[in-house]
Amino acid sequence: MPESISQDQARKLVLHAQGLPAIKKRGKALTHTLDALESLGYVQIDTISAIERAHHHTLWNRNPNYHPSHLTQLVAQKHAFEYWSHAAAYLPMKDYRYSLPRKAALASGELDHWYPRNPKLMQEVLSRISSEGPLMAKDFETPSTSFKRKPKDWVSKPAKQALEYLFMQGELMIKERVNFHKVYELTERVLPESVDRSLPTEQENWHFLICRFLRANGLGQASEIAYLRKHTKAGVQQTINKMIEAGELVNIQVAGTTYVTLPQLLETLNRPVRRSKLHILSPFDNLLIQRKRIQSLFNFDYLLECYVPASKRQYGYFSLPILWDANLVARMDCKVERKTKVLHIQHLAIEPNVRKVDAFHHALKNALPAFLAFNQSHEYKLHKTSQAV
Repeated sequence: MPESISQDQARKLVLHAQGLPAIKKRGKALTHTLDALESLGYVQIDTISAIERAHHHTLWNRNPNYHPSHLTQLVAQKHAFEYWSHAAAYLPMKDYRYSLPRKAALASGELDHWYPRNPKLMQEVLSRISSEGPLMAKDFETPSTSFKRKPKDWVSKPAKQALEYLFMQGELMIKERVNFHKVYELTERVLPESVDRSLPTEQENWHFLICRFLRANGLGQASEIAYLRKHTKAGVQQTINKMIEAGELVNIQVAGTTYVTLPQLLETLNRPVRRSKLHILSPFDNLLIQRKRIQSLFNFDYLLECYVPASKRQYGYFSLPILWDANLVARMDCKVERKTKVLHIQHLAIEPNVRKVDAFHHALKNALPAFLAFNQSHEYKLHKTSQAV
């Protein structure tokens, strides 16, 4: 029978792997940001700007001295790059090799892209970038076509589709962003010479995906490791079985559910978690991105309601989960009013299982000044508080 651990121990395993709560470290802040990115494996890029964007928010929660310029610097220094994880993401350059299987599958047609392939236009786009240097999508517009095009058609204009296809299959990379717009460049002119460009074998790739997920998340299942990765679950499960037989992984049970973990990670159960430290998390934080997993391990039923009609929202447009006392205990719907530099807390909703309510409010009050500074706000206004029964 697999070893059994409590849900409290499972959460401790997950939080230590996730680098939460964060600890201030000595040394350069940029170095700690890179360490956090390499530890997490990726941070999701998102365009919603009700508060500071998700990729910055996630890293700030791991590095209290994080600055939004860090990702720009890491890309410029070729320590990080943009590609696809389960969604658009920043990834550590040291993992570049393991982006190649998806690129090869897209190039061969084994995986479908959401845009149709236009080989002639793709070659024209490549030729322009090859001769002119880095270009943005708007560099392929002409005044006449831009004037005639309806706004709803802009996202699907052919040159943009070609750029994204070339990016996804690996012939182009994002050299930088200018006002959040992607600047595309030939891959060979972006990659550092030292990076490994050899295509990993299937077995190498499965092994990497498993170890990468477990180091960043503490414990997991094949379905979680293969999350939103087509045609990978069977290979991941077969490799898990082999790794268990070889002693590289162990099974553990949590409330009757079986997970796997790396044996060395169980040692972190001997380390305490900083329960008094509170973190206001992004909806796209790595800890939260798989909602079913978080409901099982943290008993936290979370839905991002910005995609829900306003009349049907329970908590608000952009509610931020709150981590405290080694659990997810509340959610806080926030929006920054940038002209006045006011953070509006539209709705603070505390979970029904929270008993130490006064201690929670004290921890939140202590955490808000840093959150305000991160969001370039000077004050906050709390509009509504509730606690579910």
